[in-house]
Amino acid sequence: MATSAEPVRPTARPTRRQVLGAAGTTGLALAAGAGPGTRTATAADLPLLGTYDVVVIGSGAAGMTAALAAAKQGLTTVVVEKAPTFGGSAARSGAGIWVPNNPVILAAGVPDTPAKATAYLAAVVGPDVPVARQKAFLAHGPDMISFVMANSPLRFRWMEGYSDYYPELPGGLPGGRSIEPDQFDGKLLGAELAHLNPPYMQVPPGMVVFSADYKWLALAAVSAKGAAVAAECLARGTKAAVLGQTPLTMGQSLAAGLRKGLLDVGVPVLLGTPLTDLFVESGAVTGAVVTKDDAPALVRARRAVVVGSGGFEHNAAMRAQYQRRPIGTQWTVGAKENTGDGIRAGRQLGAALELMDDAWWGPAIPLPGQPYFCLAERTLPGGLLVNAAGSRFVNEAGPYSDVVHTMYDRNPTDPDIPAWLIVDQNYRNRYLFKDVAPTLTFPDDWYRSGAAYKAWTLDALAASVGVPAAALRATVDRFNSLALKGTDSDFHRGDSAYDHYYTDPSVLPNSCLAPLWLPPYYAFRIVPGDLGTKGGLVTDARARVLRPDGSVIPGLYAAGNASAAVMGHSYAGAGSTIGPAMTFGYIAALDIAGAL
Repeated sequence: MATSAEPVRPTARPTRRQVLGAAGTTGLALAAGAGPGTRTATAADLPLLGTYDVVVIGSGAAGMTAALAAAKQGLTTVVVEKAPTFGGSAARSGAGIWVPNNPVILAAGVPDTPAKATAYLAAVVGPDVPVARQKAFLAHGPDMISFVMANSPLRFRWMEGYSDYYPELPGGLPGGRSIEPDQFDGKLLGAELAHLNPPYMQVPPGMVVFSADYKWLALAAVSAKGAAVAAECLARGTKAAVLGQTPLTMGQSLAAGLRKGLLDVGVPVLLGTPLTDLFVESGAVTGAVVTKDDAPALVRARRAVVVGSGGFEHNAAMRAQYQRRPIGTQWTVGAKENTGDGIRAGRQLGAALELMDDAWWGPAIPLPGQPYFCLAERTLPGGLLVNAAGSRFVNEAGPYSDVVHTMYDRNPTDPDIPAWLIVDQNYRNRYLFKDVAPTLTFPDDWYRSGAAYKAWTLDALAASVGVPAAALRATVDRFNSLALKGTDSDFHRGDSAYDHYYTDPSVLPNSCLAPLWLPPYYAFRIVPGDLGTKGGLVTDARARVLRPDGSVIPGLYAAGNASAAVMGHSYAGAGSTIGPAMTFGYIAALDIAGAL
């Protein structure tokens, strides 16, 4: 990738379609614990957990939306979930939802239109994804949002100002199309609340925080609006406490709200029930073989099975097989149960796979315990990214997926991994970093683990992280000169409206850029983190799983990260994971019911 990277969608790599395995054997299923290809049990050998019209695999956003829609169509439905909790990666997330022309943004006055959305998605995705799938997402996404609001306690808020990731492209909106769940009282779930998958990051005690608030909380020490937003978050928390509520926001609200919808229509969610294989009779998928209480069992489906079991981000063998190195399971923030079970089961039936080399990437710091997915920290003024040569190589404030693509793509034979985020004490005095307030010291284990380094000179910092000292000094000098001018002629940081979202509007003339000048200096190890993988089963516009020749596997549907993403190799805006996941789960249910 050229060093003068423009803030537009990078040229997509050719679509990779991997087709492995042969069609499944009719009437057979995998024994519990056996790997794909070890078919040993017949229906007569398996205890029956139940028979339903629709069996949904996974209780994330895709699975629960599919189950809710199927139930409201009058179909008996069950959700089987591998984890002891419900919600999957969605419950851990910020829960942004990217759905153009949805009723929430239109009511807020967002100037979206179907024509704009069509032009924008086509420009972002390019030729990687069939037009019919793009059209299906855009056509049914708004109805899905209306359906969820009508059939669950969930309500949504516009994430005002959170720009589409490529607002300069045709149809892009600088003000953004993304929404997030409104506050939800967890007490509405009763005892089921105890089974909600915990969040990736806990909200500060006593506060009620939305995803859109974090932009301002990072600036609370230097911005009047940031301080006001912090006070508002605290006031919400105080009000909820007075009312005796258990306030949930972000992914916790989304998962809890969908689960409440399922409770209200009587859809059971069988926790601790992993998928072992798909059950096939007469060439059609008619159920799921699962493990329950350490023994195999069968859940029959009269109409269809919907696979919403997530990606394969925690499957080291699959990541090594399909993705570029360096790669690993330790850098993802996806739910730990996501090991590609649904993808492998579909592959065993001859399903086509696509986008297996890709993920919902983002720069991450490999902190002890779990990685930290960097958003504001790498884009705030006064920081820059350098590679092993001590040189800048990317627009640090660009879309997070693009930054990691550049880490891999700029020099494929020698990827820029790890990279280093370099900041100074002035930066530390001004901005929240993860959950560490300005001026406070970082935890000792950050330093002991090699995730962070501190030094009083750039030369000493360079020696600590193993980059050439002269090169790092020259890079910082060059960056400082650009910051003082307010124009990044090297990598165009700040040219896009998106670049300014997680920045400091008090810094002029460019809120993305400020010089590094005050020691000590800090370096943070940056690796290719992700929110989950984005490759999986190939589906059509009706969410039906396809074989390599384009034929449909009868009775099998997929949505979410178990399917190849409608976003292709790109990322249209905040919530491009969850918005399509919910939409294609909804589409699958309507198609199964004959209502599409």
